[in-house]
Amino acid sequence: MRDVAVPPELLAEMKRHALESFPEECCGFLIGPSPDDPDASVRRVTSVERAANVFDGERRRRFLIRPEELIGVERRMEREGRAILGFYHSHPNHPAQPSQFDQDHAWPWYSYLVLSVDPHDVTAVAAFELDPDAAVFREVGLRSETATDPAESMTRG
Repeated sequence: MRDVAVPPELLAEMKRHALESFPEECCGFLIGPSPDDPDASVRRVTSVERAANVFDGERRRRFLIRPEELIGVERRMEREGRAILGFYHSHPNHPAQPSQFDQDHAWPWYSYLVLSVDPHDVTAVAAFELDPDAAVFREVGLRSETATDPAESMTRG
């Protein structure tokens, strides 16, 4: 399990996306250095990219990224020497905890950020990784890239 490091400006962008999409869930990609990066203890997010929520149903409680969009971003990142490190999405009027649906549709290796959003603010943000052995989410640290103490955590908002 690896902590996720996100610069404050990228966290602010994800929060804007969550507020703009409210009351529906937003979703997007967490992008960073290729997985061959030697710093394996922390995933460093260097950019985020919005994705379209194309869930065919209640988008207030679910999101879906088209496979074609995922493949397109993966290919572009490969050409640029970067990779999709994970995904973010919002939970309108719900906690920053993955739902059972989120867990059932998650993939190991990736990091997942969940933003709890209400009509006025993002009230919490948390990071998770799917434990490949237990097939359950485990919360991991969410760090600020610009924190004076690298161990400083922003696990809640």
